[in-house]
Amino acid sequence: MATLFFRTFTIYVLVFAVVRLMGKRQLSDMQPFDLVVTLLIADAASAPISDTGTPLLCGILPVLGLFIIHRLVSFIALKSERARRLVCGSPVIVIAGGAVCEDALRAACFTVTDLMEQLRLKDVFSISEVNFGILETNGSLSVLKNDGGECAGPSVLLVCDGRPRREAIASLGLDEGRLKAALGDMGISAYSELLYACADGSGSIFAQRKRRRGGSSPLPLRGSINEGG
Repeated sequence: MATLFFRTFTIYVLVFAVVRLMGKRQLSDMQPFDLVVTLLIADAASAPISDTGTPLLCGILPVLGLFIIHRLVSFIALKSERARRLVCGSPVIVIAGGAVCEDALRAACFTVTDLMEQLRLKDVFSISEVNFGILETNGSLSVLKNDGGECAGPSVLLVCDGRPRREAIASLGLDEGRLKAALGDMGISAYSELLYACADGSGSIFAQRKRRRGGSSPLPLRGSINEGG
């Protein structure tokens, strides 16, 4: 009995530490890769607890191995936009300008019934109340409600961690010359200075410089693409 308690306690402490180190996400907010690793960790940890004939290391080593894999893939995804899309996927616009995007729903294996259910969870009971709806990579739906006025559309991430997202730039009908000119008006001379830069359909651009080592987070900057270039 004491051996079983020790094995259970050891595995519990290990799994608890690993899950904490993986990041503070609720189960519903996990990316598919996070969820798969979590399920595999749970399965690997249960074997030495339920079967005392299984060496304790047969539970410890797989859990540590899965944690190392998770950290490695997370690091690669952080540094590479292409890897991030491969691992996490990309958000999908399912409602644009108040109209449901049928092709996007079909590609996401989403039905109108599923869409209505997700909207109700956002306290929205009619599609007519929505200007934009975006199906995020974790399966949740983000909603921009119709406030009765003209909607500029959701912000688009143009620069992430010092790297331009050229597909996103093109989606707003921009070229990099105009973007660089607008950033230059905000005092930014290179993409590498930026933590992020976003823009919306109205031409407003929001950006923030990277934090310098030992310094505090810089204040966000605001400008206009329409004035740049």
